[in-house]
Amino acid sequence: MTITAKTIAKLQSYIELQITHAKASKYYQQLLAMSALKRWATLTGLFLLSQLVVFGGLYLFFGKLVVIGFLASILASLATGVGALPALLFKNISKNMFNSLLGAAAGVMLAATAFSLLVPGMDFGNLVWPGKGIYVVSAGMIVGALFLHYADRQLPHVHFDSISDTQLNSLQKIWLFIIAITIHNFPEGMSVGVSFGSGEMKNGIVLAIAIALQNIPEGLAVALPLVGLGYNKWRAVGIATLTGLVEPVGGLLGITMVTIFQPILPIAMGFAAGAMLFVISEEIIPETHSNGRSRYATFALMIGFIIMMVLDNLLG
Repeated sequence: MTITAKTIAKLQSYIELQITHAKASKYYQQLLAMSALKRWATLTGLFLLSQLVVFGGLYLFFGKLVVIGFLASILASLATGVGALPALLFKNISKNMFNSLLGAAAGVMLAATAFSLLVPGMDFGNLVWPGKGIYVVSAGMIVGALFLHYADRQLPHVHFDSISDTQLNSLQKIWLFIIAITIHNFPEGMSVGVSFGSGEMKNGIVLAIAIALQNIPEGLAVALPLVGLGYNKWRAVGIATLTGLVEPVGGLLGITMVTIFQPILPIAMGFAAGAMLFVISEEIIPETHSNGRSRYATFALMIGFIIMMVLDNLLG
């Protein structure tokens, strides 16, 4: 039997793969053999080293603003985990309280979309295409909304208002709901990145704060049903936190994209605004009005909008 060079190359690749697996298994066994304190110290050190490599690379290739924007999107995403923490103490909260939290989140997002994405987007658009900024941003909004519409249709999930107390025994529905939260977190993270990519630090900070505030009730909405299904409380909080960690991916994509290709900034800001408005109108507001108790949510929305508007003004 003739052994070809291709066969030899495949054999070498297989041997190298087995050696790699053996080494990985050896390191894993060594890690398990350590004391708990030493093991956590080792893992923490490796994590910090990886972050140093990531942030150092971003700083060298793209500059300080990209690093700050990426870090802001990470912090905003972690608010999902913060919002899930009450699940450690309670299995449920009142519907009025939850609707008020969602209403406030909608108001915060509406204000951030208007003052930190649409207005600066039109200003940048007028710089690139004099007198046509509003049309460029509007086109971006339509594309952003269509993107979310397409994602809604193609990826299996359920909406906020599809989860009721009588459906908490349906594990499949809960996980489809978690998928929905994860899908919608991507454009939210992207909006933070795009805003920082504009070079306006104030807009980026305002939007990161808005997304963080909006993530709090989302984290609670994920964790509580899981606890109700009998999940370990800390595991439920961990799953809720993970749903938000897609935001830094969107944030990094948004900020690097508009940093490299400045002319697309107005379109990108419009895209992010359209995606956020889609989420507010399609997901959040219908949930706050789904049980005939919308008055709490309505006032909470107005309060959230005012708080974000004042914050935007205070930051200059």
